[in-house]
Amino acid sequence: MIKTARQNTKLVKRCDHEAEQYLKQQGISLHTETEFVKKAFVLNEVFKNLLDQAKTDAFTINNCMGTIMPLSETTACLPLSLLNDSGYTAYCESDFVVIPSGILLHYISSQPVFLNDPTYPHHDVVTLAHCTAPRKMDGKHYEPAKILTHFESDYGAAPKVEMKLGQKITMIDPDFNCKRWLGFEGEIIDNPFMDICRSQIDVAIKGDCDTLVKETRGFHWMASYGDYLKETGYALKKVGVDWMNLTKQA
Repeated sequence: MIKTARQNTKLVKRCDHEAEQYLKQQGISLHTETEFVKKAFVLNEVFKNLLDQAKTDAFTINNCMGTIMPLSETTACLPLSLLNDSGYTAYCESDFVVIPSGILLHYISSQPVFLNDPTYPHHDVVTLAHCTAPRKMDGKHYEPAKILTHFESDYGAAPKVEMKLGQKITMIDPDFNCKRWLGFEGEIIDNPFMDICRSQIDVAIKGDCDTLVKETRGFHWMASYGDYLKETGYALKKVGVDWMNLTKQA
């Protein structure tokens, strides 16, 4: 499908134009090759066609660097960001431990959600990062973003989304057995630029940091703008999953 799309002159021309318009948006700056962005828009069309064929709005990719990148000659990071901004739920890594929390939080909040890699919480702060963050985190307005390469490969196009400082967010960390999810309220206090995945936020933890360290279970967390801890706990009770709300205990 990728090869066919790239051979479609009319499609490629349209995607080139869409990429150029995207790069002209207010708040966007380019720090990788334009061709990577143009090819990312072609890849985005392939993903949307897959979603249409499957009659679904949820999508995930496994082994992206081995399967997608050689054929598309770009990365899936920017297309996944675009899909989430368009109302789909689209994730990398196919981590089905955390993906159910993303689907739930997306439909509770009516907003895109941010699948992220958590770092070690310390001094009541945790840094979260990934290369596929949506820009329309409040569901309405685009956050500024630098378009860089994907971190691990230093290739392709990936957004470094500058999320809103002072923004209250909901964090969810599901366990591997789907027996208990952990959640807490946080506040975005910085958008650092360290040698980790491109979109990065420092989050002040509203809850006990030591308990969070001890109770963390999954490889990935899920984040959304706003406070949806109560609604998440209500939904989990309906399906028999325990809910540990660190903020409620604070």
